[in-house]
Amino acid sequence: MLFALVIVSVSLWYSNVLVHKIAQDERTKIRTWATAIQHRAELVNSTREFFRQIQDEERTRVKLYADAQKHIADINTTEDLGIYLEIIANNNTIPVILTDGNGIVTSFRNTESPIATGVRMPRQVMKEFGTYPPIEISNFGVKTFIYYKDSKLFTEVQNVLNSLVNSFFSEVVNNSGSVPVVITDSTRTHVINSGHVDTVRIRDSAYLSHLIGEMTAENEPIVIDVADRGKNIIYYKDSYVLTQLRFFPYIQFAIIGIFLIVAYLIFSTSRRSEQNQVWVGLAKETAHQLGTPLSSMMAWVDYLETKGIDKETIVELHKDVNRLKTITDRFSKIGSTPVLKPEDIVSLIYESVAYLKTRTSQKIVFIIGLPRERTILVPLNYQLFDWVIENLVKNAADAMVGAGSINIDIFEEESQVILDIADSGKGIPRNMFKTIFNPGFSSKQRGWGLGLSLSRRIIREYHSGKIFVKSSTLGRGTTFRIVLKK
Repeated sequence: MLFALVIVSVSLWYSNVLVHKIAQDERTKIRTWATAIQHRAELVNSTREFFRQIQDEERTRVKLYADAQKHIADINTTEDLGIYLEIIANNNTIPVILTDGNGIVTSFRNTESPIATGVRMPRQVMKEFGTYPPIEISNFGVKTFIYYKDSKLFTEVQNVLNSLVNSFFSEVVNNSGSVPVVITDSTRTHVINSGHVDTVRIRDSAYLSHLIGEMTAENEPIVIDVADRGKNIIYYKDSYVLTQLRFFPYIQFAIIGIFLIVAYLIFSTSRRSEQNQVWVGLAKETAHQLGTPLSSMMAWVDYLETKGIDKETIVELHKDVNRLKTITDRFSKIGSTPVLKPEDIVSLIYESVAYLKTRTSQKIVFIIGLPRERTILVPLNYQLFDWVIENLVKNAADAMVGAGSINIDIFEEESQVILDIADSGKGIPRNMFKTIFNPGFSSKQRGWGLGLSLSRRIIREYHSGKIFVKSSTLGRGTTFRIVLKK
């Protein structure tokens, strides 16, 4: 057992060391992932800011284009118009449409498809160029409107940026480290995306709040401010692998503990079975050995009876011979399922006490709580139950050192019968109430310690009852209680 405990201890210690190392590696991966996410978020924001500057520059170019158109249309200007003509000529990217005050298209540039002039701008084109408000140019009461939109190159770059942002969120939730992730808006109630969590339960606001609280307790959330999307918060916690690794030593310990308990129970059962076989073999061999001299003694008693020996002597001899026969029957029944028959337990107690009274000290007083005429039927095996009474009475007599009183009380209830046997002997310490029933335990120098163990076996296994020490006081006596089903 000690060797097994050493093996288990070393195994658990080494497993715990390995798990701790793996957990540290897993934790390092999670931290690396979180750092990478933060850097990636900064990169996305930086890229977005760069594109915003490009967008502002395009708007500035449109305003320059509008100013150039205004100066060219001004017939009273004395400025050199070359620079303005150059601005207009160099616009090769920004789509623009010029209309008069009535929305009639007068000219266009850099559009994806030709637009008819001299007619009102089509509604679809108006919607397409409606992202930004038109720039109004007024010369001598004549209004001209310049409609524009982002250049094709900027639109493509914008799509790339949006794809980059979307892929960023996808990579966050679909991480290779299987880290549970939840991305919410600034209100912490709307889930933008999630990964490695229960997608059904996360719709429940109470569960979401609990999960966010649990993740916040484990790791500081990552706050990112993505342009055009507002503030987003990334919550995450340790991966399920790390969680499982954390509990692995305890699970291993529980499994090994269960194994050891089962192994011990099997060993204990095997040992008890072996002990029972030894007991049964010893009991049957004892009964067999007693059989031959007992038959001879019975014959000698009958022979002495014919020789005119004192009748009282013959009667006592018959009692002892019958008692030996009873003892032989007891030993022969050990190991076999006894036959239980309705027996009068009151009569049985009186008969057992009558026999034992003449073979114990005359200074011991026997008191039976019920009159002999009372009848209480209980399913019993007469010989085996009589053996229990004999063991308890003999132990009581030994505890009183030949002087005192033995009280036997019988209580009848609806479904059971209770038998109390109390003595005025030296008593039993409380911590030995169960130990005294163990095989081999004896307080007597010449005792084998089998009487109470056999009594418990007879009551528990053969009669489905209970036997235990009800109470005991050192120096004042002990009370044994037997409970039998009616």
